[in-house]
Amino acid sequence: MKWRKLGLVYRPDGSAPWARTHAMLPTPLDMPELGIIRIFITCCDSDGISRPGFVDVARDDPTRVVHRSQSSLMDIGLPGTFDESGVLATCVVRCPDGRLFMYYVGFEIGTRIRYRLLSGLAISEDGGHTFQRQSTTPVLERTPEDLYFRGGPFVRLEDGVFRMWYVGGSTWLDVAGKPMPEYRIKYLESSDGIAWGRNGQVVVDLTGHDEHGFGRPWVVSQRDGGLNLYYSVRRKSLGAYRMGYATSSDGVSWLRRDEDMGLDVGPGGFDDHAIMYAAVIELDGQTYCYYNGNEFGKEGFAVAILEQE
Repeated sequence: MKWRKLGLVYRPDGSAPWARTHAMLPTPLDMPELGIIRIFITCCDSDGISRPGFVDVARDDPTRVVHRSQSSLMDIGLPGTFDESGVLATCVVRCPDGRLFMYYVGFEIGTRIRYRLLSGLAISEDGGHTFQRQSTTPVLERTPEDLYFRGGPFVRLEDGVFRMWYVGGSTWLDVAGKPMPEYRIKYLESSDGIAWGRNGQVVVDLTGHDEHGFGRPWVVSQRDGGLNLYYSVRRKSLGAYRMGYATSSDGVSWLRRDEDMGLDVGPGGFDDHAIMYAAVIELDGQTYCYYNGNEFGKEGFAVAILEQE
């Protein structure tokens, strides 16, 4: 693939107390009835606590911001809950009854480990203006196989079945003197999008000694059938994420083709050290990829257009 970068789309101006910095994990949802793409993002306050909001861009120009949320879509969780230290939206699914399911990562700072990441669900009944937690407990609770991490959920609704790809694991590694997480991409299914199985199937594993984790997976249909998977690869040697790409006929058996991704760091800019959190959307025959750069999107999010597959 060959992508042409169109530059930063949105960066927080620091005026909102809940959004001083960052526009992490851009999550586009096409809203053709409004002529926009609503891009859900996660911003940080002055203490680094994250909450989700959104930015609307014009459907006929996916680089042009036309509106942004003035307040966060939901607050952090109650003290002692899995999302007391931060809420990071990773996926929004439109249900047949019109509701929007927003899957998110709950961030909980640890004492003997750095943090835990578990996944929650919030539901909107007003077209995505407000969201309410489905529960104060996670939809992906910890298990012996995924003791510390069950995060990064991406969900598709296909023929009445909710299909989820997420990152899960139970290991901390020492990387250059700093404890870092190790996790793989796993797969689950659900009939209602709320109750999920306990043990996810590993569908994308780590390779070699350099990889130690993956960022939020993103799955889209291929034009000629099959599925494309976009993800971020965390490497010890770089201390940062790079983009990854895989293909599949069924969403379970994936062929990694990272070398074909064609979207990498650039010199002297907001993405000169890291590039991550690809979210790909097709509009009127054009394919766009929204993504973050250095420091997990501290300077905002950008977009690229696919020029050649």
